[in-house]
Amino acid sequence: MYRAAKTMKNHRGLVRQRVGVAYDQGRARRIAEESIRKEAASKNRPADLINIALEKVVEAGLELPAFSTFDAMASTVRKEVNASICAGIHERMSAPERAGVLRLLEERESDGTTLFNRLKKPAQGPTWSHFKNLAKRLEWVDGLGDTGVWMDGIAAGKITDFAGEADAADVAELRDYQPVKRLALVACLVHKARMRVRDDLAAMFCKRVALKIEKAKVELEEIRLAEREIVETLIGNYRTVLKSIDEGGPAQEALEKAAAMTAGVLQALEGLDEEPSVDEVAARLEGRVSPAVLALARAQVVQAGGFGVVTKAVEGFGGFAGQYEQIEKVSAHHGNFWEVLLYGQIGRDRAVMFDLAEKLEFTATSEDGRVLDALAHAQRHQAARGEYISALGEDGRAVDISFATQNWQKAVLDKTRPGQFVRKHFEAMVFTALAEELRTGDVAVVGSEEYADWSEQLLDWEAVQETLGSYLVEVGLCEEGEAAEFDAAFFRRQLEDKLRGAAAAADAGYPDNEGLVIDPETGIPSLKAFRADGQRPSAKRLEEEIKARMPERSLMGILARTAYWVEWWRRFGPASGNEPKLADPFGRYVITTFVTGTNMGLYEAARHIPGVSGHELAYTANRHFSLVLLNEAIADLVNAHARLDISQAWGDGTAVAADGTHMDTYLDNLLAETSVRYGKPGGIAYHHVSDTYIALFTHFIPCGVWEAVYIIEGLLKNTSEVKPTTVHADTQGQSQPVFALAHLLGFDLMPRIRNWKGMTFYRPSKTTEYVHIDALFGEAGKNAIDFDLIESQFRHLMRVAVSVREGAISSSALLKRLRSGSKKNATYAAFREVGRVIRTVQLLRYLSDAPLRRRVTAATNKVESFNRFSQWIGFGNRGVIADNDPVEQEKAMKFNALLTNAVIFHSALDIAEIVRQLLEEGWEIDPEDLAHISPYLTEHINRFGEYSTHELGIEPDAYDPKLDVDFAPLREQDLTSTGFTEAA
Repeated sequence: MYRAAKTMKNHRGLVRQRVGVAYDQGRARRIAEESIRKEAASKNRPADLINIALEKVVEAGLELPAFSTFDAMASTVRKEVNASICAGIHERMSAPERAGVLRLLEERESDGTTLFNRLKKPAQGPTWSHFKNLAKRLEWVDGLGDTGVWMDGIAAGKITDFAGEADAADVAELRDYQPVKRLALVACLVHKARMRVRDDLAAMFCKRVALKIEKAKVELEEIRLAEREIVETLIGNYRTVLKSIDEGGPAQEALEKAAAMTAGVLQALEGLDEEPSVDEVAARLEGRVSPAVLALARAQVVQAGGFGVVTKAVEGFGGFAGQYEQIEKVSAHHGNFWEVLLYGQIGRDRAVMFDLAEKLEFTATSEDGRVLDALAHAQRHQAARGEYISALGEDGRAVDISFATQNWQKAVLDKTRPGQFVRKHFEAMVFTALAEELRTGDVAVVGSEEYADWSEQLLDWEAVQETLGSYLVEVGLCEEGEAAEFDAAFFRRQLEDKLRGAAAAADAGYPDNEGLVIDPETGIPSLKAFRADGQRPSAKRLEEEIKARMPERSLMGILARTAYWVEWWRRFGPASGNEPKLADPFGRYVITTFVTGTNMGLYEAARHIPGVSGHELAYTANRHFSLVLLNEAIADLVNAHARLDISQAWGDGTAVAADGTHMDTYLDNLLAETSVRYGKPGGIAYHHVSDTYIALFTHFIPCGVWEAVYIIEGLLKNTSEVKPTTVHADTQGQSQPVFALAHLLGFDLMPRIRNWKGMTFYRPSKTTEYVHIDALFGEAGKNAIDFDLIESQFRHLMRVAVSVREGAISSSALLKRLRSGSKKNATYAAFREVGRVIRTVQLLRYLSDAPLRRRVTAATNKVESFNRFSQWIGFGNRGVIADNDPVEQEKAMKFNALLTNAVIFHSALDIAEIVRQLLEEGWEIDPEDLAHISPYLTEHINRFGEYSTHELGIEPDAYDPKLDVDFAPLREQDLTSTGFTEAA
């Protein structure tokens, strides 16, 4: 309610400023009720409903009714709508299904916990046993009923809210609900569990395949190391076989003896027709047919014995299969051919993978279904145990495996066996291709969420057209008067002009660009290193004085005072949306934020904080804090920080830097894996840090995910008043599709790219050439942008951009699929081309503009400093995130960001107060010197000792956001990296 009441106050002031405001309470109430009733079908929080009603009444130019009117209306309508939804779920469920769902609250596992608790358990690590158990879990949750029927017609947001309310409750609490609502909440949780288990299975399948491929590559490397020994062994084996069949060897002797034994018989039969009669043969052999036949039989035995010597020799080396395997290993080494080694790694997973393929319903997201056809063929031959299977499908035609690489086709096809596949290699190839297509989105899982067909989540073109004009103006793609003429041709010209302009400017400025040298032969650019002048003496003196005067603070005291000032604690409450029924919600919320933000551990903290128990803290953290509410509390501190004059010393909020830092976790979950970048297991805390030092948004992401897919999501989910338009990141924060989506959403992505020398620069056309920088673009006539493709895919590009902006699909889900691995997706191809344009433009800007390079470096330094500062604050449990639930891991990161932001805000106030003191003492404060002072100060903060709660009851005096320092000169000049870097 707090947010709604505050918003209402602001709206009322806005409306009263207008001329001719209408005073029609009846109409205002009708508009409010209509909007609340409409939105209540998709939103569950009363504050959200009230805010929407406020906006509608303000848009109508009417005087706002009393807040109590909105509050009562939202409560009444929400109850009616929710009751109707719950009743509908109840009616769509059969009696056995209702009984089965309610049994979840009664039946218990062997450990004493209910089946309801099993429903909420997160997926474990991607081991074989967990993979197998997860497949069983799928069968169990599907057995509860077809939840798609139960949820028919209910908004996805409402299902998520109901499921979240059930997830936050325990069995005892649910029993206090009305029977119909209790059933509906648990049914929604079952529905989400069915989607989640499909996502988890697809994710675990992809991880298992990736793990097996990695092991095959490791085995290949081991073969390389052991190649000499293997080759020498094979040579020795081959020598033994040759000696057996060479002249004087046992096999050769047997063959000669067999030939002599049959020579007489053959000589006697010489001259006979090809089909002589029995009498003629008997006459030729003088009646001795039986002895002749016996001689032939003995010769065959001797000959077989000769071959047996060779076979016995091979068996002594481990058998033919073993020898073939050794030969394949050597072959793999010489051809970088890890594919032939993969089936040996997959063996144990084979049954589970086939079981998974049978239980999950896959669908191709394009017209290309070759991989799924190959999977179906493998399933039809699942029971086969021979070396080969038929290469012909049910229709008698050859199964198309043209999707596979040359190495895979070489492994699967045997020239000596036309019309057949090598079974094991074929299965390994299919599982590998399926995992890759799941990863790129070319194959979707029906009934899942993360692995669903993302294209079906996009808005229809008709809906996009309705808002496209205002959208284009809002994100800066065109001016107000240009929206009507913005079409595919306009978009193409705009991109062409952008690329041509950037290239022409870089070419014209090259002779005067002393920091850039382009090798005319290789085209490789090199930049001269910039050396900062260092911190000015006056800035250093100011910093030392401020640090000396910073008052000693405790983290608990900092949180308590910021909670009084900013009232961020009012964001929290039960998942039901009702008011909290806690004796002291302020104190409980502050303590919980302190404990979880420091990563101390709820039960461990209770040993050091008087008056609280671990159970109370756990109850509060689980029932009253959600990801959405934490984001809103973080935004409250961001807004308060932005209103401080002192924040102008550091930036104006138009730029943000994004970067991740490694966090240790327990390994028994799907998020945890070994990071290639950091070289150790865990997850990534991914922060978006404003140029004013405060964190706008925080994610917790897996190590194996390219960080760039989350860079835009954090900007879109940022609910604060600080709306940056320029985004900085490091190498992990960019890719061609990310550049494209950032451009379409109105963000200027300017990362610090570590390997930018190896990047390809693209020409506007094949015929375009430049005087000074032509070597950058490679060979003449090459590396040209396909503007025809961009123009042809204009509608798809706009559909994606508007859908992301409207929240129909998340940018992270989209970018996970729009990756370079997709060869079938036309949307990816268009995003790639747009991304090539924008990245080339940004690279040219980066090479041409030295101050820009310093700003980029400074911004990324700043977020790296935030990472260290937040980890310093999250000192508990040695920095290890102790929960295996992905939601709880994300909450842990947001708690830490909330606490860190509170410290930053409080330090900014302390710095401002000290500056006031210095001004009163006659100091002259240069704003450039103040820009060097970072709020990431730690010397004055006491993290350890007894954690007293006495400061919770001390309400501080109001703070002063004003500071008598003119920061305008900082905005008028281009801030160099000197000030940023020193401050960071």
